[in-house]
Amino acid sequence: MSERIEASARQRRSHAERTAQTRQRVIAAVVESIAEVGYQRTTATEIARRAGVTWGAVQHHFGDKDGILLVVLEASFERFAQIVGDTPPKESDLEERVALFVDRSWEHFGSPHYRSTLEILLNLSSALELSWQSEMLASWLDLWSAYFPECKSRRRRTIDLMRYTISVLSGLATTRMLEGAEASIRANELGFLKETLVREIAR
Repeated sequence: MSERIEASARQRRSHAERTAQTRQRVIAAVVESIAEVGYQRTTATEIARRAGVTWGAVQHHFGDKDGILLVVLEASFERFAQIVGDTPPKESDLEERVALFVDRSWEHFGSPHYRSTLEILLNLSSALELSWQSEMLASWLDLWSAYFPECKSRRRRTIDLMRYTISVLSGLATTRMLEGAEASIRANELGFLKETLVREIAR
């Protein structure tokens, strides 16, 4: 009896693992395809081909293409949250915390992975975009508050600074995309962002 239970448990785990692997392959296929050939050429056929599955299997896991794109956006933010990672030690001064936050954020925003995110955001339907923006802003607020607890009492100003930071990083990411393989590191612009945040958070 116990052997049958163990075999059933292994089978369930195996099915769950296969499901997770398929989902990861599809997500990776979307990111890779958009980064390489652009949003418009990332068709259902192209996604299925790169993932090594049928489009029916993709639909089974994600529904329609919008469903896949939303999951890719969620995965992108999860990646960003992992890169930003643990908050700095409490004894860190404001300049150190700002520098750490900006440098870690740029590791994501300056990556090919974010290029795919940006193209998805630029092509989302308005209803989906509004939903995603609201979710992203709430998640950003949690991360921001962990790095900069002095901002907690100034919600409106905090949101303005967050939007400004996202806009600068997205703008630099777009500039890097346009520059192509010869793109510079953008150290000067990131330095300006750090100086601005230190000054404005300290106010």
